[in-house]
Amino acid sequence: MRILVADKFPDSGLVYLTEKGHEVQYKPDLTGADLAGALGGVEVLVVRSTNVPAAAIEAGDLLALIVRAGAGTNTIDKRAAADSAVYVANVPGRNAIAVAELTLGLILAIDRWIPDNVIHLRAESWRKSIYSKGQGLFGRSLGIVGLGAIGMAVASRAAAFGLTLHGLERARSAAATEQIAGMDFTLHPDLKSLAGAVDIISLHVPAAAETKHLVDADFLAALRPGTVLINTSRADVVDEEALLAAIDDKDLWVGADVFENEPSTGEGDFASALAKHPRVYGTHHIGASTAQAQAAVATGVLEVIDAFAAGTALNSVNILPSVPEATSVTIRHHNRVGVLAAILTLIRDSGINVEHMSNLIFDGSQAATATLDLTGDVSDELLGRLMAIPDVIHARVNA
Repeated sequence: MRILVADKFPDSGLVYLTEKGHEVQYKPDLTGADLAGALGGVEVLVVRSTNVPAAAIEAGDLLALIVRAGAGTNTIDKRAAADSAVYVANVPGRNAIAVAELTLGLILAIDRWIPDNVIHLRAESWRKSIYSKGQGLFGRSLGIVGLGAIGMAVASRAAAFGLTLHGLERARSAAATEQIAGMDFTLHPDLKSLAGAVDIISLHVPAAAETKHLVDADFLAALRPGTVLINTSRADVVDEEALLAAIDDKDLWVGADVFENEPSTGEGDFASALAKHPRVYGTHHIGASTAQAQAAVATGVLEVIDAFAAGTALNSVNILPSVPEATSVTIRHHNRVGVLAAILTLIRDSGINVEHMSNLIFDGSQAATATLDLTGDVSDELLGRLMAIPDVIHARVNA
């Protein structure tokens, strides 16, 4: 396959792809605006922070897979990709430790005023009387919004500092519920309840319509005076204008790794009222930027590409997990030439579309089971005609 890597990527990963027989184009300085002119003949696009707009996807005549080297995919036009039958895949969880470490670093930096200590020392000014009044973390409370891989990595490290853990009541898998219970979380019914119960609150949710400005004026009003707010997730999770007002009104402290309108490149001018506020300690969107995390993410990217080359869409985020209002039909059949073609032709001639299909071969390769999700109802007449196809063993509509 022809693969375009449009962001920084380890040399070892590029060598691996080349040795696998792929044609690799490495252009880490491309911008979103440049992509449309660079995707001709490209089947796989790998990005990290580069925006992938609809125009670029439409220009990709052979484009079939976009891999985000990380978890969040908000910089990719997933709807445009879906409309062009282009898979969008991510690499979740591989940078969780790096983001968790930065989160704890920001919490510690705020508690002990570490950046201001450094600034005064470099200015040849001794201010021990000011900076020897940190509260300490032991016994204080931390609320974590988003208990996925990153949130739980934060929780385990925070517990080691003696912070008590708080989260939100949510429907979760049995394994996640057991893990949370084992860490002695206090769970709250809603955001306002959580916000008013803790000394520190840390955000670990993806960018999505339902999380945009999750931290708004109402949320901030529920915080205790002096609360520490940490955001190492996405900038649009926070209403920056509301936060700026609340910092002064409630003496909040903020640790932020992400900001509105931050540069899309590694270098550039950046003016942010939030970043300049004296009660805000900011970093340059570096949460996942450790050598360890980048190596783990790169390995995940290679796993996605290997799986795709073998015919599997691993970690795809723009495929429907189930087809709404579809009728599921299972057809057991002999594994012979033309059986599936006859089944699909009959369904087509009945004016029914196949939304999803799988065909599993039994040991020995003599028989198989096809499962099809179809639009509309399947009549008894159609079911009978399917069973009348030579080499069909049985067909049934699933409940």
